[in-house]
This record gives sequence, C-alpha cells and structure tokens, in this order.
Amino acid sequence: MSTKMNILIIDDEMQIRKLLEITLKSNDYTTMLAATAKEGTMMSVIHPPDLIILDLGLPDEDGQVVLRKLREWYLGAIIILSVRSSEEEIVKALDNGANDYLTKPFRTGELLARIRTALRQTQNISIIQKLEFENLVIDLTSRTVILDNEPLKLTATEYSLLTLLAKNDGKVLTHQYILKNIWGPGYTQQSQYLRVFVGQLRKKIEPNPNNPKFILTESGIGYRFCPKMEE
Repeated sequence: MSTKMNILIIDDEMQIRKLLEITLKSNDYTTMLAATAKEGTMMSVIHPPDLIILDLGLPDEDGQVVLRKLREWYLGAIIILSVRSSEEEIVKALDNGANDYLTKPFRTGELLARIRTALRQTQNISIIQKLEFENLVIDLTSRTVILDNEPLKLTATEYSLLTLLAKNDGKVLTHQYILKNIWGPGYTQQSQYLRVFVGQLRKKIEPNPNNPKFILTESGIGYRFCPKMEE
C-alpha cells in the first residue's frame, strides 16, 4: 500500500486553508493546517511533511523570516502562496530557499501541477544518475549530454549551467543563485554574463532558440528549466 504525501499548509486565512485542504485531499494528499508561524513551525518539527505551502502574511511573524528559519533544517519542498506579487518579494523568497512562488488568487490546477513538480525535485535526487527530458539526456556519471541520440559538445561552464537548471526541473532559479553557484559569490551582479551563456546554451539544445522549450526566462527574476504545468 502506497503512503500518501503529507502537505503542511501555513496560512492565516481560514477560507484558504479550507479550500486547500479540500483540493489536496481530493487529489490523494493528506494535510496539516496551521494559522500562525509558531503553530506551523511546531507541526513541521513534530511531523515533518513532504511539502509546505507557506503564506508570507502571517500574524505573528513574516513569512520570509519563517522561510529562512525552515531552510536551516527542513530539506523538503516549500511553495510560497501569497498576495504579495512584487518582483522583489518573489526573488527574495526564491533566494531564501522556496521551491516555487504562486500569487493569490490562484488556479488550483496550476497549484497542483507545481506541487507535483516540487515533490519530484526532492525525491531521490541523490541517487539520480541520468536526467531525461524528451530528446535530451544528461548523464551525470559520465558528464555527457545526448540530444536526438547524438553526443552534444558543451564547454565545462555550459555543462555546469545545464545540469544546475535540469536538477531543479520546474523550479525558478534567480540570476543571483545561478551566478553564485556557477561562477562564485563575486559574480552575483553579472547578469549580462549569465545571459550570454544561456544564449549559447539555447543555440545548442533548443530547436528554436528564440522560442525556447527547455530554458524559459522568468522576466526580471531568473530562469526555469522545462516547466511542465499541464494536468
């Protein structure tokens, strides 16, 4: 018998908690509900969930602070669900460790798709040896990339950039996060540097670099690899 995935909802709006509870239970998830940061944090410690849906406007503590505290120990997926829609808030949450960010009001179908993607990110990532996306295969053991059954010649930097994006399939990675992980802390403001390498990589892996299907731009924020949002 399979074990249902457990999702912790931390949101002070009772109607939102109820809507999420009904939606998730009807899609074969179990849920835990918390109305405050303190209550949610306590629940996450006592019964660590597979995924956390976190609101930023909590009554007792700002959600960004809660997110940072959770990321000190919690390794599961965290999706921010908030009325805050500014680019600054979204980038801040992603840099603080959120897997994804969805603004209210939201479509339940899209939320469910993002939950599935976030859960995939955190399951068995350490034992994955190959990443496969349609006609693109990345072999992490041999450090080779196959496109349409043909070996693809990438530079070391292009390979590192591609694998960072692919390992985070569906997750928005901010410019600063990518720059820090690929080039180091001293390059976090060099967005033009990143655009050049993304452009080079797109020319090699995309059927149409001007209309990419693998590496998508999240305007003003960063990049998302292969975001499958269909039901």
